[in-house]
Amino acid sequence: MQETLTALVDSNKLFREGLKSLLSDTQFKVGFEASAIGDFGQGSASEEKPELILVDLPSDPENRFEDLERLRAMLPDARIVVLTSELCSERLASCFAAGIDGYLLKDISCDALLESLRLVLLGEKVFPTYLATLIVNNAGQTSLPPRRKLEGHKLSEREIEILQCLVEGNSNKVIANRLRITEATVKVHLKSILRKIDVSNRTQAAIWALNQGFSSGTQEGIGAGSVQ
Repeated sequence: MQETLTALVDSNKLFREGLKSLLSDTQFKVGFEASAIGDFGQGSASEEKPELILVDLPSDPENRFEDLERLRAMLPDARIVVLTSELCSERLASCFAAGIDGYLLKDISCDALLESLRLVLLGEKVFPTYLATLIVNNAGQTSLPPRRKLEGHKLSEREIEILQCLVEGNSNKVIANRLRITEATVKVHLKSILRKIDVSNRTQAAIWALNQGFSSGTQEGIGAGSVQ
C-alpha cells in the first residue's frame, strides 16, 4: 500500500494526537502537524510536501477562508479536507470556493473518514449527506425519486447521481466526464451501489433504479460527492 504523506492542522493538540493514532496503521502517514494554517511554509523549501492536509478552521477570525486560499496557493497539488464541528451550508460553500476537496464533520465514524479520504485522493469531492441534500434541493433537482424511497439502501448522493446516469445508458467514461470525477472513482461507486442494492451488474442496477422511480430523461449532476 503506497503511503500518502499527510499533514494535520488543528488548534486542539489532543484531537491531533487522536487523529494520528487513528491513521497510524493506514496509508495516511502523518509527517507534519500544526496548530494553525500560518505554521505552514516555515520549514525548509526542500522539505517533502504533504499530499493530503486535514485542517480545522477557527470559528471567529474573518480571514479563515483567506487562510485556506493561501494554503491552496502554497500547495496547489495537495488535497485539502476540512474537519469541523460546524454543520453549515454557507461555510461549506465558502470552503469549496477557497479550493478545498472535502468537508467532513468531526463526529464522522473512523471507517467513513478513511473511505472519504481515499475518495478525495481519487479526485472526489466529499461532504456530509445532509448538506448534499440541501444543495440538490436548492439546485431544483426534481426528476429523482423521493429520498425516503432510497433511505433503506443507504445510498449516497453521488451514488444516486451515478444510478441516474446508468438509467440514461451512460458509460463509465461519460459518467466520469459528466460528474467531473475519474473513471476509477466511478468504478468504486458502482461496486458500492451493486452491493447496497444487491444486484450483479449495471443493467440490473438501471432496472432497479427505474423501478424505484428514476426518470430516463436527461439529468445534469451537481458534480459533488457526499458521505453518510
